[in-house]
Amino acid sequence: MRVPRYHHLLLGLLLAATPAALAQKTKVKVKKNTALAAPAAPAAASIEQRIAALLGQMTLEEKIGQLNQYSGREVTGPASNRKNDLLNSIRSGQVGSMLNVKGVADTRLIQAEALKSRLKIPLLFSLDVIHGYQTVFPIPLGEAASWDLAAIRESAHVAAREAAASGIHWTFAPMVDVGRDPRWGRVMEGAGEDTYLGSQIARARVLGFQGEKLGGTDAIMACAKHFAAYGAAVAGREYNVVDVSPQQLWEVYLPPFRAAADAGVATFMNSFNTLNGIPATGSRYLQRDILKGQWQYMGFVVSDWGSIGEMVPWGYATDKADAARKALAAGSDMDMESDAYHATLAQSIKDGQADPALLDDAVRRILRKKFELGLFDDPYRFSDEKREKQVLNDPKHRVAARDIARKSVVLLKNDNNALPLAQPRSIALVGPLAKAKRDLAGSWVVLADTAQITSVYGGLSKRAGKNTQVRYAKGCEVQGDSRAGFAAAVEAAKASDVVVLCVGETWDMSGEAKSRTDIGLPGVQTELFQALKATGKPVVVILMAGRPLVFNAIADQADAILYGWWPGSEGGHALADVLFGDYNPAGKLPSTFPRSLGQVPISYQLYNTGRPVTKPGDIRYKSAYIDSPNTPRYAFGHGLSYTSFKYDGLKISQSTMAAGQTVQLQCTVTNTGKVAGEEVVQLYLRDLVASVARPLKELKDFQKISLKPGETKTLTFTIDQDKLAFYNAKLEWVAEPGDFQLMIGSASDDIRLESKLTLQ
Repeated sequence: MRVPRYHHLLLGLLLAATPAALAQKTKVKVKKNTALAAPAAPAAASIEQRIAALLGQMTLEEKIGQLNQYSGREVTGPASNRKNDLLNSIRSGQVGSMLNVKGVADTRLIQAEALKSRLKIPLLFSLDVIHGYQTVFPIPLGEAASWDLAAIRESAHVAAREAAASGIHWTFAPMVDVGRDPRWGRVMEGAGEDTYLGSQIARARVLGFQGEKLGGTDAIMACAKHFAAYGAAVAGREYNVVDVSPQQLWEVYLPPFRAAADAGVATFMNSFNTLNGIPATGSRYLQRDILKGQWQYMGFVVSDWGSIGEMVPWGYATDKADAARKALAAGSDMDMESDAYHATLAQSIKDGQADPALLDDAVRRILRKKFELGLFDDPYRFSDEKREKQVLNDPKHRVAARDIARKSVVLLKNDNNALPLAQPRSIALVGPLAKAKRDLAGSWVVLADTAQITSVYGGLSKRAGKNTQVRYAKGCEVQGDSRAGFAAAVEAAKASDVVVLCVGETWDMSGEAKSRTDIGLPGVQTELFQALKATGKPVVVILMAGRPLVFNAIADQADAILYGWWPGSEGGHALADVLFGDYNPAGKLPSTFPRSLGQVPISYQLYNTGRPVTKPGDIRYKSAYIDSPNTPRYAFGHGLSYTSFKYDGLKISQSTMAAGQTVQLQCTVTNTGKVAGEEVVQLYLRDLVASVARPLKELKDFQKISLKPGETKTLTFTIDQDKLAFYNAKLEWVAEPGDFQLMIGSASDDIRLESKLTLQ
């Protein structure tokens, strides 16, 4: 969401001193659970009546004030352009929301300043609670690898519970951008490359953050971002242009946003990019025609950090006033940190250049959320010191973090059953991330207390016990070319039964403004692996990163590979659980892992083209590379287990389907191994002939099941007209008559069962 790191406070006077000192200086007396006077309407009146009554009392300047959001903590975002005294602005009702202010003490203090305003309209406190507040969960891309919607929802709920107990009302999550270019650092913040999976996860996260209805003190408002198509930034470069066809926009990039809207997401955030030439912040098509028009969305839209003002350097607005007019007209309700609305909008309305009805609409949307949260009845209801202490010390949160972390681990390779580790006498734990703590938390961390993070060394040493010796050697840094530590690492490997190598990215190598032109394993980490492999000892590699990486030498030569992403507070324990078989890995890749950068952007949703490769090696005048196979290193949906699963018994209720009917597709899955395990059974579909060329495969459903050794379960998938539909050239959602190929498998490249269906 934000721009560079390490930025200045906007709050200056208000938060330069300690809360106690500030209270004394400004003579603020904060009373517990102080309720506001009714805003010219009975408290029992409907929210819409109360909004109307309050709106009728507001001056032009007070209305515009609700549209302004400013940062009050040095967490994210560039230095503010605000020149006036923010404290006076809050007191005079010129601020609607603050971001980057957290904790009961500070939020209560600043809310008290807002309640000195004429109409006593409370502030919204917002924060980037992306994958945890105090308890850090795996990065969102890692959580997506679990394909476990209940666990993902629980992760968001725990994060919301902790944030709400600390005075936060609103998070800028989930990011629901579909991302198919791992050069783009923000792939770590989303759910991967697939529209269907991304839509299911978007819904789970919204419900996790918000609950079924706004207003609970264990929930916060969610924000679907970045509207829209930010994940398709050209060349994977942050803040860049996006050019996609209308058909691809509607079919690939918009559905997760629609899923979030249908789940009741409280807010949307627009994106930094242009979409087909128009900055998203100034796009009427996105915000008024689609979101507030066709989708009838009743929440409000917040700009991304400074994105209203950034329409000027884009060359879409002449100055800040022009940008503010265009943003309001387009449907951007709240201005985050541009100071464009505050500085210019009143004059534009007085001059007749901006529509006051659009201003009123934006204010209504913002006030509605404040009423729904219950802030007018008790502006301090989210700022309770006792609850804050109790919730932030709840041990169940760490249990949940460990559970989702191990569910997110993907077993990419396991030759000769190198894993799980039979209780070895000695382990060489090697690598620059073996003892890392901060790196395991990843990007977008609110409280990066490294003492609260369990390293791989800590988790593995505890699990290995007294009978197994753990020899540690760093070997090298993540970046740089020093090989000085190789010798000690090799000696540790030679003296041990097995090598566990921890390599990858540091926490600040993926995330916002972390685009990379080279997604290979950084530094000399690959050389370290090769030196360890040359000892002849089995080498198990744990890769931790915020994006798909290219690591061909490791993929070819390692005995086993675990992809741990950035696993969060309990990452060390979770990885130890998987290494020793206390948990059987069940993660599946939510993104395709390429063989080389030259394949990027990449997705399993390939098209046949007019010249497909039909035989291995037959690439003459075909849609192929002359120096690499078309296939990825690891396909979307790939993920191994310590057991095996047999797919059988495919049955289809009928082979033809009339409009409006449904068809049942049934199969059995049996655990044919010796240990219990989970499997993600995936349903893919191909429309063989259509008015628009269709992909070779599209994920349309999945079920995650748990099976004991020898156990068989019967699964049923329902095929309805919606699963067969797509957006045609006229942007009509249609299911065209014809033949469809139905595929059930363990991964997009591991189809086990196939059937055909004809839509009449």
